[in-house]
Amino acid sequence: MSQRIHRSIDLPLRTGLNREELWDADDKGLIKCWEIGRQRAARLPELAQQCLADELPVLGWKGGVSRGLKKREKYGSLKYLAQWQGLRGEDLDVDVAEERALTCSRTRMVVTFTPDRTKYFNQVAEVDAVE
Repeated sequence: MSQRIHRSIDLPLRTGLNREELWDADDKGLIKCWEIGRQRAARLPELAQQCLADELPVLGWKGGVSRGLKKREKYGSLKYLAQWQGLRGEDLDVDVAEERALTCSRTRMVVTFTPDRTKYFNQVAEVDAVE
């Protein structure tokens, strides 16, 4: 069953919300992550350009890749996906009940963004780098 969190890029950033409203509401902080991505895009245009080029750069949430690994697949957080969409200047559009796979254009790593924290929480770090 679809549980989409959607917010138009045309809407202004929210203000005056407390911690519970930002992180513990029904969207589980996805809107805040997306808004942070929008703000970072204005401050860090090079990072925004990487995202627009379908790269998955390292951000503050699990999901980014700095280099290719022997294992070509990994899991990432939906919060990363939301921030990435904000960096790209896109509408927020995340289904919190489904996984979504993206391929990093630079490393060719496939990252599956998942609502299941157990899939990425204890994931092996990027120690198996391909030289």
